[in-house]
Amino acid sequence: MTSILETDAAQRSILQAMLHGSTAVGTLDDLYSHIQDAPDEFAVVVGPGITTEDATGFAQWARVNRPDLGVILLRDTVDAGALSLALRSGMREVVQSKDLAGITTAVQRARSVASAIGQTMMGEAQAAAEQAKATMIAQAEAERAAAEAPQGKVFTVFSTKGGVGKSLVAVNTAVALADQGHRVCLVDLDVNSGDVALMLQLTPNRNVNDLVGFRGGIDEGAIESLLTPHSERLSVVAAPVHLDSPDQASGEEIGQLLDGLRAMFEFVVVDTSGVFDDQALAALDRSDSIILVGTLDIPALKGVKLATSTLDLLNFSRDLWTFVLNRADAKVGLTPAEFESTLGLKADATLVSSREVLAAVNRGEPLVNAYPGNANSKALVAFATSLAATHAVSPTGTKPGRKPSRLRLRKS
Repeated sequence: MTSILETDAAQRSILQAMLHGSTAVGTLDDLYSHIQDAPDEFAVVVGPGITTEDATGFAQWARVNRPDLGVILLRDTVDAGALSLALRSGMREVVQSKDLAGITTAVQRARSVASAIGQTMMGEAQAAAEQAKATMIAQAEAERAAAEAPQGKVFTVFSTKGGVGKSLVAVNTAVALADQGHRVCLVDLDVNSGDVALMLQLTPNRNVNDLVGFRGGIDEGAIESLLTPHSERLSVVAAPVHLDSPDQASGEEIGQLLDGLRAMFEFVVVDTSGVFDDQALAALDRSDSIILVGTLDIPALKGVKLATSTLDLLNFSRDLWTFVLNRADAKVGLTPAEFESTLGLKADATLVSSREVLAAVNRGEPLVNAYPGNANSKALVAFATSLAATHAVSPTGTKPGRKPSRLRLRKS
C-alpha cells in the first residue's frame, strides 16, 4: 500500500484519488503513527507542501528503520538541488508534482523494489533462523554427548589430623585401582608438604601450582602437561617440591583441573592438606566418596570428629563418607568400637601397625606392590575393590542408583 503526506487538503485529495487504496495524512506525526502500524506499506509520496527539512528527516528515518519503504518526493520544480537532496537523504525518486503519470510509475517501481527487498530480507531471516536452529541442535547434541559420556569418579582422602596415614591410604588406593586395570590419576593438593611424589619415587617436572600459568585456560592439553606417569594406568599431579612457589592454584583452578581429569580417567584420587581451604573444598564438592582417615588415639579422634562436624555443617551427605581406621591394633586404652561409637561411623577398612609400611615408604614403593602379602596391603586392595564396585562408571556416565545431593551452604 501507499501513504501520502501532504498539508494541502486539495492536493492530498487529488493524490489519493489517483493512487487507489492509499492512505493520506496531513502531518508528519500522523505519518509516523500510520507507518509503524502498517508493515505492508511499500511507498510514501511526500507532497510539495512538506518542507525540505521534514521530507529529508523522514527519508533518513525510513532508510534505517524501513529499508523496504520507498520515499517519493514531489516538487513543483525538479532541479539539481532537489535531486541532490534526494540522493543524500535516501529518497527513492523525485517527481514533478503535476506529472501524474510519473507519480504512478514511481509508485509502481517502489512496489517492485520493496518486493525484492522483502524477499531478500525474508531469505536472510530464514537463513539466520536455520543457522540458529543448527547451532541449538549442535549445542544440544554436545550437551547430550557430555551428559552420556562416562565421567570418572573422584575419591578425596581427608583428615584434619596430620600423621594418621592419609597419604598412605591415598597412594595405595590409587595404585590398587590401577593394578586392577582402571585408569587412575592421583592428585596431591597438599601444596605445602605433599609427599605423594616422594612415596612413589617420582621426580615431577611440573606440579599443581603450574595451573596458575594457564590463566583459566585449563583444557585437556594443559592438564596432560601436568601429569607425571607412574605406570601405564596411573598418573600423578604432584604437589610443589619447594615452598617458594610464587603463586598457588585457586579453588576455581583446582575445580577445572578435577573436572578435566574426570573426563580423562576412570578414577581420580585426591590427597588433601587436611585443611578446609578453597582447594580442599573444590575437591570435596566434586567427590563421589570422601575417605576419612584416623588413628586409634584421642588427638586423632578429635581431628576426625572436627572433620565430620564440619562436613555435616557444610551439608555433605554422610552417604558419601567412608572411614579408614589406621593402627587399629594399638594398645592405648581406646578400642576401635569406642572410636567408631564416638564418631558414629563404622570403619570400612582397618589397618594395623606394621614395620613394612615404613619400609615401603622409605623405599619409595607402594605398600600394595612392595609387600602384597601384608595384612594392610590386603585391606587396602579390598578397600579399593569395594570403591570401584560401588562407584562403577555405567555406559551413561552415572553411578547405578541414586547419587546423594551435595548441596551445601558456603560463606559469601
